[in-house]
Amino acid sequence: MTIGVTTLLALFAITLLLDVPIAFGLGLAALGYLLIFDAAPVLVVAQRMVGGLDSFPLLAIPLFLLAGNLMTGAGLTKRIADLCVALVGHLRGGLGAAAVMGCALFSALSGSSIADVVAIGGIMLPAMARQGYPAGFSCALLGSAGTLGQVIPPSIVMVVYATLTNASVGQLFLAGFIPGAVLAGLMMATTVVLAKRHGWGAAAEPFSGRRALAALRASALALVVPLIIVGGIRAGLATPTEAAGLAVAYALVIGLLVERSMGWRDIWAALRDAAEGTTAILFVIATASLFGWILAAERMPQAITSAITGWTDSRAMVLLLLTIVLLVLGTFMEALATVIILAPVLMPLLTAYRIDPVHFGLLLIINVSIGGATPPLGVNLMAACRLAGIREVETYRWLLPLLGVLTLGLLVMTFWEDSVMALPRWIG
Repeated sequence: MTIGVTTLLALFAITLLLDVPIAFGLGLAALGYLLIFDAAPVLVVAQRMVGGLDSFPLLAIPLFLLAGNLMTGAGLTKRIADLCVALVGHLRGGLGAAAVMGCALFSALSGSSIADVVAIGGIMLPAMARQGYPAGFSCALLGSAGTLGQVIPPSIVMVVYATLTNASVGQLFLAGFIPGAVLAGLMMATTVVLAKRHGWGAAAEPFSGRRALAALRASALALVVPLIIVGGIRAGLATPTEAAGLAVAYALVIGLLVERSMGWRDIWAALRDAAEGTTAILFVIATASLFGWILAAERMPQAITSAITGWTDSRAMVLLLLTIVLLVLGTFMEALATVIILAPVLMPLLTAYRIDPVHFGLLLIINVSIGGATPPLGVNLMAACRLAGIREVETYRWLLPLLGVLTLGLLVMTFWEDSVMALPRWIG
């Protein structure tokens, strides 16, 4: 590692220790590097940040956020939650399992993990409290289930990864379905086991096929959105950005004309929230692009590839090493920043070991998504705790089994490539 890279990383570490927001920390570290080493004019900071945003596929980000907000404004989020309760609410622990299922289904609308936690948590947290679930467990569960927002398509992080690596967005979207379903199933099973052990959840009315069918009909309009997005992209009818635009148009038609549950005030709120979310995401992308440009200039990708290829020729060992490193990084770095910095850096390594970029993209996204529920950063966990009004420390004892099953699922997908790639290869 060169003195330049060491200095850059040290400056970034200092900003993390000072609790500087990730986006500002990346920018300050890069600016400090340029000033210390006089490597380029300071004007490069603005040029590289703007250049990092100069990509048409990134336009899909505000559109995905807006589509999710409009769906919530139209009242379809509540219908998704009702469907999940109708399907699994009769089980002991079924309300917790329904919260996970709700996050999985809402992921197909929003593309954002925090949006999942806030939308589903606002509905399910009070209901779980009434059935005796500890607030610490409920928040740990929602924070963990928030990982599905980045794994199940349409995922904003997938769009960014595809932009950086030239991977197929359609292939990435298809690759996310099976891992998302597996991770959701593992968390639901864990919830049911813990609920039975601790006696959480009131005895619910028996399963009713009629009630489930009625809930499915009520939520059908929301469940069409993933078909519009993924189907449009895979059929070659639309780019990711165009598919996101179609989702926005569909949400407006449903909210204004079909359901008539949304007014202009709701549309303004959806636009405002989408603008705020987009600004935060794009600022991270801009500063992380500058940071990554410096790493590339210091030949960090080549150095990493050379070091690892000289150490082992085992593809499995490399995947295990990357998994460990990414899990650690995810605990104190925001998911999007991690992907933007590391995806271009690791591409030569993937080529050297014949690792499919779509397979690795899903592994990378799952790794950093798990970090969203892991202290000290844990943005999904923070959002859930803020909704419930509790301290994060109250969730820690319940996080371990949930993070354990997520990590187990990740390891299976790491070494069994077909668990991720079967659907893209079959359909693609």
